[in-house]
Amino acid sequence: MTDVFKVSPLIRITLLLLYIALTAPLPFLSDFTHAAIPASWLSIGLAIGFIFLYGALSDRLILDNQGISLVYPRWFPTFLRKGWSLAWQDIKALKPRITGQGGIVYYFVSKDSEQAYLLPMRVVGFTRLVKRVEEHTGIDTRDIRPLAQPWMYLILLVFTLLLLLMDGWTIYTALTLPH
Repeated sequence: MTDVFKVSPLIRITLLLLYIALTAPLPFLSDFTHAAIPASWLSIGLAIGFIFLYGALSDRLILDNQGISLVYPRWFPTFLRKGWSLAWQDIKALKPRITGQGGIVYYFVSKDSEQAYLLPMRVVGFTRLVKRVEEHTGIDTRDIRPLAQPWMYLILLVFTLLLLLMDGWTIYTALTLPH
């Protein structure tokens, strides 16, 4: 049986909208202030950045009877993010690590190379994912919880939508005021 776990739509939409909210006014402000970088170049750069962010948020975690794999879309450059694959029998442990902000993330540690692979925590069905990992590896996953809870992303989404309203006002002002 194969299970595919994708990034949560709430997280994906929130982060994509946040990118737009933080960058959308820049070409208009560049034009309004007669900045050294032309608005068209800035727009192209920001569009490329959006595509890369979209690709980074399009990863999928695939579990089957042989193992677990993290894959990115074929069009996404491997020099930016590389996927990985581990056979169930090669997984030695799931090790917790404290993040810089004080949260806990988990890494799969392989038996032969001692290399660590990050357990994606922003997927839909995280509890089911952890249960499947426990079934295949025998590792106790009772205490593993996602790093961020959905309510955190809901709050970020609300503030992002407010920021988008301010962006609308900023863009309107930049387009209508004489300069």
